[in-house]
This record gives sequence, C-alpha cells and structure tokens, in this order.
Amino acid sequence: MLTVTVPSYAPAYAPDRFKQVFRRHPAGVVVVTADSGRGPVGFTATSLTSLSLDPPLVSYGIGTTTSSWPHVEVASSTVVNFLGADQESLARTFATSGIDRFAAPTAWRRLPEGEPVLDGVAGWLRLETEQIVPAGDHRIVIAQVTESWLDEGRAPLLFHDGAYHSL
Repeated sequence: MLTVTVPSYAPAYAPDRFKQVFRRHPAGVVVVTADSGRGPVGFTATSLTSLSLDPPLVSYGIGTTTSSWPHVEVASSTVVNFLGADQESLARTFATSGIDRFAAPTAWRRLPEGEPVLDGVAGWLRLETEQIVPAGDHRIVIAQVTESWLDEGRAPLLFHDGAYHSL
C-alpha cells in the first residue's frame, strides 16, 4: 500500500509574486460609490465580476482596512460607475487615500434613492447588497442589479501591468 504524506500546513505564497501575476491580467476599472447616511464614499476597483443573469447579480471586492469599508458594510445599496478611457484622473482620485474624493473637480449627483453616482461615466449599475462574504483581508460584496444606465460607444478604461490603458 502506498502512503502519501500531506503537509499539515499550507506553504506561504509570496505576496509580491501574487501581485506580479495579477498585474499581467487586464481588468476593467470602476468606481464603487455608496452613502450609508454619513456622506458619500467611493473607491476604485478592478474586481467587478458578473455572477448571474437571473437574477442579475454582480460581485466586487473591498479591503477591510479601506476608509470606504465601514460605509459599504452597512449600506443597503451601492453604485458601480464604469469609467471611460478618458477618465484616468477620476480613477486616480478614487484610488487616493486621505482626500475628499467628491470635492471639485469631481462631478456627481444622487440617484432618486440617494446613492451618489458620478457624472460623465460610461455607464453605471445601481446595486442592492444581497450578501457579504469574508475573504482574507477583503470582503466580497454580492449584489443584485436594480437599475442601470449606459453611454454606448465609449471605450472602457483598463488597468494592466500597473498602468491605465484603453482599447
């Protein structure tokens, strides 16, 4: 009989290598916005994924150490703002810590339900949070799409190898 020894621990995977591998994977750039009653918050993300057509579900990840997390955690809804190829500065604004991301020159408004939505984006989805799943130092937000808007014909903003790009 063959005996296989399995280590009782999982070998550590180098974080730098993990980042290096995913830098080579191009991703669309979005800004997720919310308001849990304490003012608007938002962050740049590349983790948006479509999950289901019926019902229409998406997911995105958010770090638990980010300034937006305490707001997203208790908000019943969020908005995913799809950035156009010409909106790199907006992506950088919402990726910067310690600033008022909604101050001028950021142009935004509220949807009828109160969520902040960015002006001039290539499209947006209004989401109602269904579930929040712990995943390491992040949380995966699973949400149902309740409303959308699209500016057809706009090229998307992409992130690849540490830089912003367009198609």
